[in-house]
Amino acid sequence: MTSSRMMKLVTVVVLAAALAGCQEKRDPGFQGWVEADMIFVSPDESGRVIKLNVREGDEVKPGDQLYSVDDDLQRADLNQNNATLANAQQSYDRAASLRGTGAGTQANLDSALSALRVAEARVVSSQTRLDRRKGFAPIAGAIQQIYFREGEMVQAQRPVLSIMPPGNMKLRFFVPEAELPKLALGDQVRVTCDNCADDLTAKIYFIATTAEYTPPVIYSLDERNKLVYLVQARPSRPDVLRVGQPISIYINPKTNPKTPLADRR
Repeated sequence: MTSSRMMKLVTVVVLAAALAGCQEKRDPGFQGWVEADMIFVSPDESGRVIKLNVREGDEVKPGDQLYSVDDDLQRADLNQNNATLANAQQSYDRAASLRGTGAGTQANLDSALSALRVAEARVVSSQTRLDRRKGFAPIAGAIQQIYFREGEMVQAQRPVLSIMPPGNMKLRFFVPEAELPKLALGDQVRVTCDNCADDLTAKIYFIATTAEYTPPVIYSLDERNKLVYLVQARPSRPDVLRVGQPISIYINPKTNPKTPLADRR
């Protein structure tokens, strides 16, 4: 082998070793994704969606009407109870008049009053059922997803749509067992994702106390490295993230002093 070929071979080996060293030192971070605690809005009783007042992505405020479900049965029930209430009122007025002249008994008056109160309660119940055929926003946020469209039947307690409040955005990532002591509640971490700003951060608010993956009872060193713990953090700028978006989390040593978790609490 000539000296020139020997030099080329040495150069290739040195470059490969340097590249491998760089790759070994590169911190991949903790892998995770973006999630959100949705608010689901659903009717109390089944029915057909007859009106949608919002679309996916719309911003809503508390009290904004979101949808309407057909209310024919509820209106009929209210009308029937109103008629019963009118009869109960007449019966009570008659019993009160007879009692005032001495021709009626107190027992009849008490019975008429009880029937009147029951009829009034049924009217209030029917009116409430009718009012709840319209769905209103319980909180401010963005319409994340619509599950039932106009003309579709929705069952009781099944959500018609979901709302995502900005404060309910969270980051979920997993930390190996060996790295867990480096994190504590309240720590600030750096967040990166594809085409995201460089200044994204988040604050840790939850650290799981049990592993997500449990190896056999007898641990080996290799199996122990597979133990990971769920950590959740609130992003500082939730408006720039999207649900389901993959992210990487990095520890910032300048803002994360190595304080034991018990002391942090």
